[in-house]
Amino acid sequence: MKTKKNTEFEQQIFDATRQPLHCLDLGTIQVNLGLICNQTCAHCHVDASPKRTEQMSWQTMQAILAVTAKLSPALIDITGGAPEMHPHLEKFLRNLVKQHHRVQLRTNLTILLDPQYTHFPSLYKELGIELVASLPCYLEEDVRLQRGNGVFEKSIEALQMLNKIGYGTIPKHPLTLVFNPLEPVLPPEQKTLENDYRTFLSEHFHIQFTRLITLTNMPLGRFLTVLQGKKPEYMRVLKESFNPETIPSLMCRHQINIGWDGTLYDCDFNLAAGLSVAPNVPRHITQFDPSVLAMRKIVTADHCFGCTAGHGSSCGGALV
Repeated sequence: MKTKKNTEFEQQIFDATRQPLHCLDLGTIQVNLGLICNQTCAHCHVDASPKRTEQMSWQTMQAILAVTAKLSPALIDITGGAPEMHPHLEKFLRNLVKQHHRVQLRTNLTILLDPQYTHFPSLYKELGIELVASLPCYLEEDVRLQRGNGVFEKSIEALQMLNKIGYGTIPKHPLTLVFNPLEPVLPPEQKTLENDYRTFLSEHFHIQFTRLITLTNMPLGRFLTVLQGKKPEYMRVLKESFNPETIPSLMCRHQINIGWDGTLYDCDFNLAAGLSVAPNVPRHITQFDPSVLAMRKIVTADHCFGCTAGHGSSCGGALV
């Protein structure tokens, strides 16, 4: 019988740990509500945009709520696209909060200024939703190149509005900012960059925030267009920067990702790559078995080197 050959990343993990990469727990349930977004960012790994139509059905949301109702309190991480553009977001959030889960939502900030969605900040405050907000640089020019004209100014306005209602200024309403590089390079040291953000945003715009997290750009989705012919060079940087100290904290070891159609993934990057969880475990929300999924073998590919490079990267920022 022919044995499946390890991917290059799997072999790197095995060489470092002498064992395959497995999940350890389901502390985070990440939910991707869909790919529709009001922005078309150059680095987007899921290729979200206003032209996308993929969106989670209420039936799938109900299947998720049936699962989360039976779980111990966990972190429910809501992402997209722009989650605010989902017609059932409010109902979904209210149900999750009733189940006593800690809920955080990833917002691109500019959507909060659209007249259709201006009610969301007060709703988030009412429900105690934690916010993770994209601001890939504190300089206007870099944000414009990555996210488009006018995005920086709108992001600053949205942050000031969130500060006014307590986000980033009151401990019970945390506001996390997200940095990712413009160029195909690794992010700088997270704490040092956070201090730079904090100083600049405070001095120029009187903006406060709770913390900054840094994300490595994955060679997936629209970022492949940014890379163009530089993908081999970028992959070499990621592979040569492999840091075994990141392995215990890799996000795939502590979470499950639920795609907009209910398919299960090890992470949102595997969702973007079309790599669902291993074939010998439940692969759809309707088959969810926490005891099996919490011990599953992780599916990997070359983009996984982005999570183990340098200080490491995850949806929660640097790992070491």
